[in-house]
Amino acid sequence: MTQHAPKATRETVDILVVGGGIAGMIAAAAFGASGFKTLMIDPVPPVTVGDDVGSDLRSTAFLRPARDLFEKIGIWDRLAPHATPLEGLRIVDTVPSDDGPLLRSERQFEGRETADEPFGWNFLNWHMRRALVDILPSIALAETRYGVGFKSMLTRTGSAIVTLSDGTQVEAKLVVAADGRNSAVREAAGIGVSTTRYGQKSLAFTAFHSLPHGNVSTEIYRDGGPFTMVPLADIDGRPASAIVWMNKGPKAIDLLNMDIDAFNAEMTDRSAELYGNMELASQRGVFPIITQVADQLSGQRLALIAEAAHVLPPIGAQGLNTSLNDLAALLELCEANTHDIGNAAMLDTYARTRHRDITARAKAVDLFNRVVRAEDGLLQSVRLLGLKAVHDIKPVRMGVMRAGLGPL
Repeated sequence: MTQHAPKATRETVDILVVGGGIAGMIAAAAFGASGFKTLMIDPVPPVTVGDDVGSDLRSTAFLRPARDLFEKIGIWDRLAPHATPLEGLRIVDTVPSDDGPLLRSERQFEGRETADEPFGWNFLNWHMRRALVDILPSIALAETRYGVGFKSMLTRTGSAIVTLSDGTQVEAKLVVAADGRNSAVREAAGIGVSTTRYGQKSLAFTAFHSLPHGNVSTEIYRDGGPFTMVPLADIDGRPASAIVWMNKGPKAIDLLNMDIDAFNAEMTDRSAELYGNMELASQRGVFPIITQVADQLSGQRLALIAEAAHVLPPIGAQGLNTSLNDLAALLELCEANTHDIGNAAMLDTYARTRHRDITARAKAVDLFNRVVRAEDGLLQSVRLLGLKAVHDIKPVRMGVMRAGLGPL
C-alpha cells in the first residue's frame, strides 16, 4: 500500500507578521486592535530582562507620531508608566584638545516650542519588549507564536501561502515582513538592498551620572561619531541615562572590552563631564552602523516595514520612529481597503509614499553622520556653523524640528 505524506495543516488569517522584535510586536498589536485577524511569528522569544544574555540594551525615543499610533490602538496608557519624557534636545559641539574635550558651541531645542508637550518619550528596548509581551495577550485578534519561523512563501493574486519552520502553512491576505535587516522574507521575494557601510560601531548601555539630566537628551559631537545621552527614570535613586556611543569599529571594540574603571574614566571624558562623573550601570552591547534601504518596499501580497525595509544610523531617533511611520501608513491603507487588504494598488501606494520618505531620511542621516564624525578641520567648522544656523534661525529651527516629528 502506498503511503502519502500527511497534508500540511493550513490556517487562515488576514495578516501574517513575520518578526517578533519591537516593530513586529507593535504591528501585531496595531492590526489586531484594528479588527484584522493577525498572527505574528518569531523563532526566538523576546528577552525581557536587562541582565539576560541577548538583551537589547539600546533605548528608543518614541516621538509624537509614535505616541499617536499607540493611542489610536489603545496601548499608550499601558506603556506611558514606563516612559521618560524628553523635554528638550541639547546639541554640544566639541573637539579634542590636550586638556580634554573643548566645548565650542551648545544649543538646546525645546519640545514645547512646537507643541505643549515633550518631543517624545524614551524607553529601554528590553523594557518595551516586556511591556508589549504583557499587552499582546489582551488583544483578541492578535496571536503571537514564538519558537516557529518563516520557511517559504508562495504568493498569488488573492493571498499568500507561507510555510513555517514547523511545517504549518498560513494563508494570509497580507504578509508583513518585520524580520530585520537580514530579512528572510525579503530574500524569498527576491528583493535586494542598497547598503552603505561606515566602518563604525555603536556601544549601547545604561550609565549613572552624578548630575541630573532634567529630561533633556544630549548629543555631544566629536570625531568618531556622536555620544548620545538619553534620559531615563532614576535607578535606585541615582540619575541615569541610556547611552549610544558611536566610534570607528576598532575603537568601539576596545571600549567594549575595557575594564570598568578605565571605561568609566573614558566615558566621563567623552561626555565632556556635562553630567559629572559617569559610571557604567549595565552590560555593554555593540552594533554595526550602516545605512540600508530595500530596492522595493512591496511585492505581491507583501509589505516590508522596519529594518526589513530600511536601516539607519542611530542619530536623531530616526530608526524605530521611521519604522512606525511605515506601520501607520500601512495600517491606514488596510483600513481603507478592508474589502481586499494587500491588493496590488494598495501596496503600490504604500511603496511609493514610504519610499520617498525613507530615502529622504536615509540621505539626511547619512550626510549628518559623515559631518558629525569628521576629523577634518574644515568639516568640523562646517559642523559648527551648521549647528548654529539650524538653531539660531527660527524658521530653519522650526522646520528641522517638525521634519523630525513626521514624514518629510
